Amino acid sequence: MITGGASGIGLAAAKAMRARGLRVVIADLGVDRLAKARAEIGGSDEEILAIETDVSRPEALAALEDTVHARFGGTDVLMNNAGIARPTSAASAAGWLDTLAVNLWGVVHGTHAFLPRMRARKRPGLVINTGSKQGITTPPGNPAYNVSKAALKVFTEALAHELRNAEDVLDGGRPRIGVHLLIPGFVFTPLASGGRSDKPAGAWTAEQTVDFMLERLEAGDFYILCPDGETSRALDERRILWAAGDLVENRPPLSRWHPDFAEAFKAFATGPR
Repeated sequence: MITGGASGIGLAAAKAMRARGLRVVIADLGVDRLAKARAEIGGSDEEILAIETDVSRPEALAALEDTVHARFGGTDVLMNNAGIARPTSAASAAGWLDTLAVNLWGVVHGTHAFLPRMRARKRPGLVINTGSKQGITTPPGNPAYNVSKAALKVFTEALAHELRNAEDVLDGGRPRIGVHLLIPGFVFTPLASGGRSDKPAGAWTAEQTVDFMLERLEAGDFYILCPDGETSRALDERRILWAAGDLVENRPPLSRWHPDFAEAFKAFATGPR
């Protein structure tokens, strides 16, 4: 079950899951977009289902779960992937409600709709929530998006902690349902393209991102921190550590982008770990 499955990472994940023999449900907005994605995935109606769903509405996700349960008997893999990115400002209300409704509440609603029956099935399962590096290093430019993804990180961490301590989910001392936070890098998708039609050299494709995700799921990673063509894991680590250091060192907020700290960050980013 993949929300935001009509394009980008969601569609690439749907194709990859189907190629591995799973029956796949994609949910998104736009009947035509869903029909196009459904055709790209291929497969019979007994294997694939595409449903228009507004993830910001809890009743819509509850109805979606009922449909999936009736059609396929339940859900083993839930990928809360739907997201939007709109220009926002900390000083203006414009765009905030919509962004939080989809990026944060869509994940919360999806989890609350699907997880109870996933637990009751007593089968191995996965919950994968699509986050963002912007929810960790919180760069300036789109605070509503950053806030939504930062809150999503906290929610996913809390969910993983709860399930690894829940008696009904444990199997041999380990949680039967794994929880994972996908943290894409620079990915060329409709969400991140900025209207460009050609993939920038430094961007990964959605397919590369999903391949990396599947590899790290197999390894059991909770934080699936994706590199890309221009940013290595080592550089991501330095950026994350510097962002945490703002609080520890009592630097100005977002000091990475503060002129007084430009040289210090440059030295930190290129120095030994």
